Amino acid sequence: MSILVFTLIILVGSYFAGLLGSLTGLGGGFIIIPMLTLLLNVDIHYAIGASLVSVIATSSGAAAAYVKEGITNIRLGMFLEIATTTGALFGAILAIYLPTSYIAIIFGCILIFSAISSLRKKTEHIIKEKNYLAEKLKLNSTYPTATGTVEYSVTRVVGGFFMMIFAGVISGLLGIGSGALKVIAMDGIMRIPFKVSTTTSNFMIGVTAAASAVVYLQRGYIDPGISMPVVLGVLLGALSGSKILVNSKSSDWLRWTFFVVVTVLAIQMIWHGIAGKI
Repeated sequence: MSILVFTLIILVGSYFAGLLGSLTGLGGGFIIIPMLTLLLNVDIHYAIGASLVSVIATSSGAAAAYVKEGITNIRLGMFLEIATTTGALFGAILAIYLPTSYIAIIFGCILIFSAISSLRKKTEHIIKEKNYLAEKLKLNSTYPTATGTVEYSVTRVVGGFFMMIFAGVISGLLGIGSGALKVIAMDGIMRIPFKVSTTTSNFMIGVTAAASAVVYLQRGYIDPGISMPVVLGVLLGALSGSKILVNSKSSDWLRWTFFVVVTVLAIQMIWHGIAGKI
């Protein structure tokens, strides 16, 4: 396979990864890594490195828009980044020494978990109960809605913090944003509104990925020849996805499409990991 054909395949594949990731809100890393490892036989460490770079690029663009709208809880995001960056550094170091077949199996399991969580019905939590730690750290905030500004409180701060450490480890280990785990920590444990959870998660993903990328860069696992077409493809795909999402009346078909595609990829990753083909 020539370099031109190789680059074009990555560019087109990354475009669809960014498109699907944008439509589902879980990012393109879930598609990029299986595409590079299963289809193009790229070493999984280089695939993770390229995925991390794309996560940083896409998160930075989307996060700026959400911050401008006033939905993102910046103070909460910065506080939880202490946990995710610590976990991400540990996960990235662990990935260097963990056998690639184990990484593939873990990645497949996380894919299945993310596919199932994408089908979960989203509900808005407006909690008014006071939490001592949240008040001391000034984590409670407001966000705009069509009916006006809504106040909300943050609960179970310690539980959410430790869940973020785990999300960071998974991000560093597998080269994904771990958006699903971050949303579960904020929406399921800390009980903040879902819209705030997703936007704050997007704000955090880029910083988490940057912490992991430092380790991969030092080890030489970020190859410009792979990373550049991945970033360009994902950015273009994410832009197209945002336009489709605005004009889409129902997102049910998007969730089911994501579920089917990711489940198939997950089974393939787990099977190749067990067989030692990765």
